[in-house]
Amino acid sequence: MRILLVEDEARIASFIVKGLTADGHTVDWGATVAEALDLTASREYDLFILDLLLPDGDGRDVLKRVRADDHDVPVLVVSALGDIDDKVDLLDGGANDYLTKPFAFAELAARVRALTRVGAARSDIIHAGDLELDTKSRVATHGEVSVDLPSREFALLEYLMRHPGQVLTRQQLLNAVWGFDFDTASNVVDVYVSYLRKKLDRGNDTSIIETVRGAGYRVKA
Repeated sequence: MRILLVEDEARIASFIVKGLTADGHTVDWGATVAEALDLTASREYDLFILDLLLPDGDGRDVLKRVRADDHDVPVLVVSALGDIDDKVDLLDGGANDYLTKPFAFAELAARVRALTRVGAARSDIIHAGDLELDTKSRVATHGEVSVDLPSREFALLEYLMRHPGQVLTRQQLLNAVWGFDFDTASNVVDVYVSYLRKKLDRGNDTSIIETVRGAGYRVKA
């Protein structure tokens, strides 16, 4: 899927582009209204992710152009403006969803999936090896063990399972599940991996999450 990201903060843009690219999307980045309008004039997109406060104007100008050209393409607004009036204004003005900064990548990715989901074509069940995760009920199953997962444990396991066989660093997991502003010195990833192992490894010979020494964690494909 081709996505246009309109975001003037390079650090945040890099964070989003890396995550969406890892999820298999093609992402173009524009840092200004002018760049965004040039890109929309030359290419077709499946989704727009728009910041509002840009150096040369307002993301609303991009939204207006998108809606003038294509009534169906989904638009996700990502902004530090979190007042209800701002959200209502944007949703009434044609945005499909609104995400307030700061955010965790896992939430952004889930909103992208929701906006681009077509009917029932996309399965709600993810598999990785003998591990199964129902993304609607948040029930994880490993062998004979099935458990309901709290939101943060679910988000961590889902992110790992959507990248089967890939070694994910603690920093990548922090960005995805806890957000790009989270304390990088925290051991919260290790703590939550331990929670998942205690719940899902019972009665199984192998752990659901493999530790790759000096690198990070992965779920086997």
